Amino acid sequence: MGNLGVDTTAAKSAPVVTGPRVFRATRAERLRRGAHMADETTNEDLAGKKIFTTGEAAKVCKVSQQTIIRCFDSGRLGGFRVPGSKFRRIPRDELIRFMRANEIPLEAIEGGVKRVLVVDDDPQILELFEDMLSRAGGFDVKTASTGYDAGLLTSSFRPHLIVLDYMLPDINGNVVCERVRAGDRSDQIKIMCVSGVVNQSEVDRLLGAGADDFMKKPFDVNELMSRVNALVGRGDRSKNNGTH
Repeated sequence: MGNLGVDTTAAKSAPVVTGPRVFRATRAERLRRGAHMADETTNEDLAGKKIFTTGEAAKVCKVSQQTIIRCFDSGRLGGFRVPGSKFRRIPRDELIRFMRANEIPLEAIEGGVKRVLVVDDDPQILELFEDMLSRAGGFDVKTASTGYDAGLLTSSFRPHLIVLDYMLPDINGNVVCERVRAGDRSDQIKIMCVSGVVNQSEVDRLLGAGADDFMKKPFDVNELMSRVNALVGRGDRSKNNGTH
């Protein structure tokens, strides 16, 4: 065949890109893309998971993956292996237990969920708060009826907010406030006291003992919800020092 107008000299001198080189570049790009996607895993994604890989657990706990693996293999962190493989998997409840036992903040695994401990000896008040906060969404609520139980739950549940009745069967609210403020996590806990039988001098004493807010019973639910949101950082953070 004759010359078709192609400069064969230039063609012969051009570098040849071989198949393997193209494959390696494509694979490297895929690895970079996969690593980038892994880095973009948000706390919200992790907050919704029920089962975690060791890599995900490491990200939540802000430790190396090898640390998680060592804790898993030593029995300090419970879980299971995927059948027919060596891959480790960690249930959410067990990861939370491990984090609490090692004083690792739970924000990464909980997303925006706020923990609220309601302490009151009136079952109707406890029911009101459980209903109100469950309707609002984004709250994990536990309740107690005595100061003693409140102390235990403050340690194990690690609430962001304690809603505290001033007059409990075994102790007064100002004593609970003082004990919370004497703890290691004092600056991480907000306290809102509620009562229907205290005067302004007692309110002042509560605020002096460490309460961040006070609200008198009976209260308006909308106003109550506004106060709760402000205290947990979902609105106005200003302190309300009155008997509204």
